[in-house]
Amino acid sequence: MKKFIQIAILIIPILWVFHTFSKNFVVDPTFEKFIFRKGLVLTDTSLWIIMIRIHILLAIISLLTGPLGVIKRVRVKSIKFHRWNGRLYVLSIILNFIPGIYVSFFATGGWPSTLGFLILNTLWLGTTILGYWYIKRKKVILHSQWIIRSFFLSFANMTIYIIVAITHHGMNFSYANAYTIAVWLCWILNLFIAEIIIRKKAFL
Repeated sequence: MKKFIQIAILIIPILWVFHTFSKNFVVDPTFEKFIFRKGLVLTDTSLWIIMIRIHILLAIISLLTGPLGVIKRVRVKSIKFHRWNGRLYVLSIILNFIPGIYVSFFATGGWPSTLGFLILNTLWLGTTILGYWYIKRKKVILHSQWIIRSFFLSFANMTIYIIVAITHHGMNFSYANAYTIAVWLCWILNLFIAEIIIRKKAFL
């Protein structure tokens, strides 16, 4: 079971990175379809596009560096690599806080979605900083637990995508309502899964 979880944690982020990058930088690089579908009202489209691109690219970095940090078999091979990979992971999330907050204010569903995203961004930053804080004090177990929580929050966008597909296309919720529900459930469900992983000690 642990081996299956670890393989999935390596493969799923790579597949999602390909999906995210191709969708936002190849298929719709100007985000025209994205803006139209969400019904966004933007006073400065150029600034929003810059911020969303930064947000996506930094999220991609966290999704690529995250698995290399949380899987024990990978990190024990080289402590030096683990430390530098971890620094890049932490930096990508810290730098992503401002772009994440900015785009939150233009979320589909209005203020309920914005509030959900603000909580998500705060939790993502907070769990990451706690993980870094504990390793600096050589509390390895606590470090691993908080980084696992942080890492699973990195999957928030993927969880939103799945929940919207179920509630909007499968249950005929309006797109705005489906999206708002997804924004709140993404961090609740992802943290719940993280706690299960921690209790099973799949990575520790």
